[in-house]
Amino acid sequence: MKVSQTTMQIKQKRRPLLFAAITAGIVMLVTGIGYRVVAARLAAPVETIALSDEALARLPMKLGEWTGIEAPLTEEIAEATDTDARVSRRYSRASGLDSVWFYIAYGVRARDLMPHRPEVCYTGAGWTLIDRRTTKLSASDGIELPCNVMQFSRGTLNKERVLVLDYYIVDGQYSHDVSLLRSKAWRGSGTVGYVAQVQIVVAITPNKDLNSAGESVYEFAALSASSVLRLFEDSKADGEIDK
Repeated sequence: MKVSQTTMQIKQKRRPLLFAAITAGIVMLVTGIGYRVVAARLAAPVETIALSDEALARLPMKLGEWTGIEAPLTEEIAEATDTDARVSRRYSRASGLDSVWFYIAYGVRARDLMPHRPEVCYTGAGWTLIDRRTTKLSASDGIELPCNVMQFSRGTLNKERVLVLDYYIVDGQYSHDVSLLRSKAWRGSGTVGYVAQVQIVVAITPNKDLNSAGESVYEFAALSASSVLRLFEDSKADGEIDK
């Protein structure tokens, strides 16, 4: 009888441990499956036509007081971005004293755009992330623009510093990161019509401190966002983006 009671007590003690182990296993299984499902859906080509560099080049060279010139990527860097089309320009004002680097990346495989985020690419190139924050700006069309703003440094005593503003456009919606893209991926293959990533970079120099750099990057982001969005929406209306 004592042996039986002891056996029952041992079994009762083991049940919570067993339940916890099973629960943990289920969580790991579900999250693992979820990751693979999202990865598979993002890996599949979305139902869209790959835009050309020429299509993206329709973005105006003149945006308010800012005037752009082409700043093309090298062939090696362009291939490394895993994008189907891209825009790389330098916009300046005040006789060139104030300038920003402006970059748009577009791809038909949503997963290819996800790894190429500033916090990944800059740190991989030897930069150190020293500050990161999320903010919301009011675009020129009145729509709220959520974005990430990061400060990077490189070299002894932070010799080189840059301020990078980054956001995504997913089917006409602004997003500060890939969360909107992931949520759409859960709904099944083909639910993402187009994805674009936008980066705006300003160098922090003795002649342009952090506050001045911030003013430039925020102003240009708010000014240009509606033009970027319109570029993709017009391409969609013209059938270049088939969705």
